[in-house]
Amino acid sequence: MSELSVNHLLGIKYLNKKDIELIFETADHFKEVINRSIKKVPSLRDITIANIFFENSTRTKLSFELAEKRLSADVINFSASQSSVKKGETLIDTVNNILSMKVDMVVMRHPNPGAGIFLSKHVKASIINAGDGAHEHPTQALLDSYSIREKLGDVGGKNVVIVGDILHSRVALSNIFALKLQGANVKVCGPKTLIPKHIESLGVQVETNLKKALEWCDVANMLRVQNERMDISYFPTTREYTQQFGVNKQLLNSLDKQIVIMHPGPINRGVEITSDVADSNQSIILEQVENGVAIRMAVIYLLASKIK
Repeated sequence: MSELSVNHLLGIKYLNKKDIELIFETADHFKEVINRSIKKVPSLRDITIANIFFENSTRTKLSFELAEKRLSADVINFSASQSSVKKGETLIDTVNNILSMKVDMVVMRHPNPGAGIFLSKHVKASIINAGDGAHEHPTQALLDSYSIREKLGDVGGKNVVIVGDILHSRVALSNIFALKLQGANVKVCGPKTLIPKHIESLGVQVETNLKKALEWCDVANMLRVQNERMDISYFPTTREYTQQFGVNKQLLNSLDKQIVIMHPGPINRGVEITSDVADSNQSIILEQVENGVAIRMAVIYLLASKIK
């Protein structure tokens, strides 16, 4: 069996195209498993996985936990807000305490960029980055690409625009890496204040006119504005943001083609997209959530097979 070129999933930038193809092929198999009446496989019966979340999460945490349980792994959940981290314990101490309980794999979300990389150098377990600050969110980018592949047949050659708060978004960065690796054309669109300075160096184009961006693209990935990461005001009002960068049904219907709408969640309905867009037949938002479980099963399975 082919294997991944990495021992951890810290970011898309450490993967190659073969790794992504292997993850997708494995996810195809697991997607068939989770749609059976018996959704469990005994693949990871002797593996223990710790989910360590230093930052809030609903979808990602549930998705990882479900993926682990579908693979029959033993799962422990750790939430920093109810832990000794509040009492001043360091990241390495926290994780080493958990590892001394004989944990094989750690899924971690942390507010500091690079936390997973730092950890992978200091502990023996396999690390999966479930989001590190505004840096990367690799499993989200994988499930996004996987969903595009499922809907349009292939990611290579497709035009994808990422719309919204690019500056604070780990989803945007991981998606740019993943899409470029697979040969897609990528544009970013949003207020100039929310687009990082040297983003063109990643091989993407900047478009500040939403209508033009949508006319160009096959897929629009709509990001929310991350108010919790903003210490200053990046645009005058939410209403003004919505007028310039929000997608509504009227705008979609004015295009001369049907584009695919994606959103990593959580959705701020009425801000970046209206409800009639989120719930329309052009949206694959719920498919993304379903694919998230299959992708995470694939990643966990492939990394666990390297532990043994």
